[in-house]
Amino acid sequence: MHLTKTLFAAGAIALGCSAPLAQSQSYPSKPVMAIPAFPPGAPNDFIMRMISEPFKATFKQTLLVENRPGAGGNIAAEFVSHTAPDAYTLLATIDTVVTVNPYLYKTSSFRADTDLTPVIYLANTAQTLVCNPAVPVKSASELADYARSHPVSFASGGQGVPGHLAAELFMAATGVKMTHIPYKGPGPATQDVLAGVVPCGFLATPVVMPHVKSGKLIALAVTSAKRSPIAPDVPTMAEAGIAGGEAAFGELLLVPKGTPANLVALLNQRIGAILQQPDIRERMLAVDLDFVPNTPQQAGARLQREAVRWKEVVDRLGLKVQ
Repeated sequence: MHLTKTLFAAGAIALGCSAPLAQSQSYPSKPVMAIPAFPPGAPNDFIMRMISEPFKATFKQTLLVENRPGAGGNIAAEFVSHTAPDAYTLLATIDTVVTVNPYLYKTSSFRADTDLTPVIYLANTAQTLVCNPAVPVKSASELADYARSHPVSFASGGQGVPGHLAAELFMAATGVKMTHIPYKGPGPATQDVLAGVVPCGFLATPVVMPHVKSGKLIALAVTSAKRSPIAPDVPTMAEAGIAGGEAAFGELLLVPKGTPANLVALLNQRIGAILQQPDIRERMLAVDLDFVPNTPQQAGARLQREAVRWKEVVDRLGLKVQ
């Protein structure tokens, strides 16, 4: 009897171990949906659309891309958090949805930091402070001086997104006040800065840099610790004399909480391999998106560190959604 029970227990363990294995071997058996949290043209949207073909070649299933912008990424994040935890719906977003939004949106019906599971950091990225050429400034310090005697507004991709946060750090460091004009993503915000509707913007470097190179926008500083490889002539905030203006961010892939760990690991490994393909890496670096291999555990640890950092900033500056 004891032996029978032992064998039954061993069989149950074997079945329990084989189920996840079988699940990962059969995944995916249908198309996978990627939900960028920002409009077409945003870095997370760019990455998802860029890897759609190699994803299909790797997984033998189509990667569908459906943008759900709004509320600083919360609309997409909430939608994905309420889907089945089966790895068939993926959230592509900037990491502030997890590290900042829970502290800004006090009445939200979900929490991205507890209702979603990180899969992989897709890329490191930064923001660039740009102005329309009609603004009579050529540097970040000149903008600060100008803003002390003139009303200045700035565009960002939304409440609590990297551009908004970078601007708040800039204003705190310089002591100036500027009016925030939030948009549903960096693309439409950039268009209004180009048109002169809003004079300046703190916007994703990959989105604005083509316009800087064409002379349609003036880049004053990047928020990264080092100069951007695609804008080597643009100083960092520190080099521009703005101490405390550094702000780096990451594009991130997440799934609903409860998604089996083996599927999270599978997505991490295979998407990580896609992002290291020479042609993919070249295309990403060309728009200032740098992928560094990371595990789900490393992604989660980074999110925790960033959340601690940004909560302190949110509390210190008294930031809140309007």
